Amino acid sequence: MFETKTQVNATWGLGRISHIEPGQNNYLYDSTAGEGTCVYVVDTGIETTHPEFEGRAYFLADFSEEGDQIDGAGHGTHVAGTIGSLTWGVANKTTLFAVRVLDSSGTGINAGVLAGMQFVITDTKERMDAGDCPKGALANMSLGGRKSQVMNDAAAAIVAAGIFLSVAAGNEGTLADYSSPSSEPTVCTVAATANNGTLIEWSNYCPRVDILAPGVEITSTWIGGGINTISGTSMATPHVVGVAAYFAGLGARVEGLCEHLASTATKGAIDDSTLHEGTPNALIYNQAEGIKHYGRRTGQVV
Repeated sequence: MFETKTQVNATWGLGRISHIEPGQNNYLYDSTAGEGTCVYVVDTGIETTHPEFEGRAYFLADFSEEGDQIDGAGHGTHVAGTIGSLTWGVANKTTLFAVRVLDSSGTGINAGVLAGMQFVITDTKERMDAGDCPKGALANMSLGGRKSQVMNDAAAAIVAAGIFLSVAAGNEGTLADYSSPSSEPTVCTVAATANNGTLIEWSNYCPRVDILAPGVEITSTWIGGGINTISGTSMATPHVVGVAAYFAGLGARVEGLCEHLASTATKGAIDDSTLHEGTPNALIYNQAEGIKHYGRRTGQVV
């Protein structure tokens, strides 16, 4: 039995992705909330003991040069919180897996990032064979660097393995095509919007971007058991993988899910003059508002 829930006084990002019209501060979502899905957070790690994760976060592997299963930077914990924490998360019943590839300063080397990406593929296969993550496996990479075919190929391999991959477009205010893995065509590349209905000026853009999501002044979990409000395409990306996990929990296939998210996104919500030619005017939308208003699911989940 599906049930639409309302979280009052939510972040503007959660309110925006669950309503067609802007200015809402309540988050509408289906009670399944990504249950049965697993999301790999390829980042600086996750503070798994944070109470907001309710025991649903696990530290699986560390490929940074520091060799510690911690989040010394806070970035990964913030990203994970937007994906699936109790208060700040899009899909607050998903399981979160930390794959650390960046150190406490937020930097890493290609070899470590590539090793972490291969780990996601291997670990997913083992878990799926064991019957874990029954509704699907997803991954988030709120990171990037210079364009690299090797990095893009590694990202494509994740998608080819049946794993949804959400990637940050980057914060250089230029074409997402110039960075990796955002320039890989098969991943779901995400640009950042602000609360005033614009593409923020520092967000990367143009045809390689698949979808837009809130990325300015996003509040989420932080190290030390706290919260923090920060901005970046890194903050937009977990909104998208969170909605992907949400739909997967409802029965959507992970394969082709980025295209489904783009097709069901809110069209025309962002000021066209800020988008740059070729950037899709498609804001991530979880469709829960239609369920609440009409008492039935609107839009087929495939």
